[in-house]
Amino acid sequence: MIEAAKRQNMVTQYLIWQFFDVPRELIKAWKNFLLFYSNYFSIPLLIKTFFSYWRRYKWSYGRGFDIGRYLEVSFSNLISRVLGAVVRSFLIFFGSIVEIFIVFVGFIVFIGWLINPVILIAGLIFGFKIIL
Repeated sequence: MIEAAKRQNMVTQYLIWQFFDVPRELIKAWKNFLLFYSNYFSIPLLIKTFFSYWRRYKWSYGRGFDIGRYLEVSFSNLISRVLGAVVRSFLIFFGSIVEIFIVFVGFIVFIGWLINPVILIAGLIFGFKIIL
């Protein structure tokens, strides 16, 4: 790699850096952000455990059969599952919004990096036109 770099002129090295090396690293960073926030919000796990008990709060039916106790425990467990589903829905929603935001920002940064030299050259030309 170093021998190949010594044989290239400075313009070629800049073009390779601008349009090949940095975009590759930008895509890696973009992927890392997406993976981090996917793990941070635990979206796959939240989807798998969508109707699980909230914080594993589960009531026991106890021994014997008491219809009042049975209905009370069933209703309490149902509330725990519904609460878990509601909280997980909000977390999945906010996590998805963050992921979509990262996709858009990453796309803007990537495209911005690629058109940065064009904007720089256009700015220089426009600046010289204003001065002269």
